[in-house]
Amino acid sequence: MRVLAVPVKSLERAKTRLAGVLSPAERAALTLAMLCDSLEACLVQDGWQTWVVSPDAAVLEVSARMGATPFHEDTGTLVGALRETERHVAGPRSELAVLLADVPTVTPVALAEALAVDAAVVAAPASSDGGTNLLVRWPPDVIPVRFGPNSFARHRWAARRARVTFEEVRAPALAFDVDRPGDLSELIAMVPSDAARRTRQACQEFDVAARLRGARRA
Repeated sequence: MRVLAVPVKSLERAKTRLAGVLSPAERAALTLAMLCDSLEACLVQDGWQTWVVSPDAAVLEVSARMGATPFHEDTGTLVGALRETERHVAGPRSELAVLLADVPTVTPVALAEALAVDAAVVAAPASSDGGTNLLVRWPPDVIPVRFGPNSFARHRWAARRARVTFEEVRAPALAFDVDRPGDLSELIAMVPSDAARRTRQACQEFDVAARLRGARRA
């Protein structure tokens, strides 16, 4: 079994660091837009099942409509959700990839290249804080999952401690994530492409660029 899991928080708790720019309803809409952009890259990966892991019914409904497998969890934490996923994908021949849902610039090609890397642990670091935007493990419990700032270095260290192969994937399409208002500025400034199409559209609808300019003047 090869599962590509995309964990998503409940929409009411999503992207709270953008509260100075977006309302709760707008943050929920942006979260769904980023998820859909990410799923477009996931669902075309040959040989992989795409699961969306979330406690939120709206997230699971949108994911199912796009063709992903909804996986309900109610642990309340990202690590707890992924450990629950690991139990369902257990086995020495299973492979579990975790792509965070706030990486809207991911492309099918960049993701396919990362998934094709031959190692027990493969990770793509976030350029912003040294976090991990993509983690692939074979088998799923070969090292513990860790997310958040500097988690990439912790995954690398855990692989060395476990004496298993580790490969780093550095690709701009996998390195960019959206956590803070500055990330929205960077996204808006990027050269337009098919990547992050829904996320860009949401930013335009909410007039994020003007709000960010107003926040800088304040």
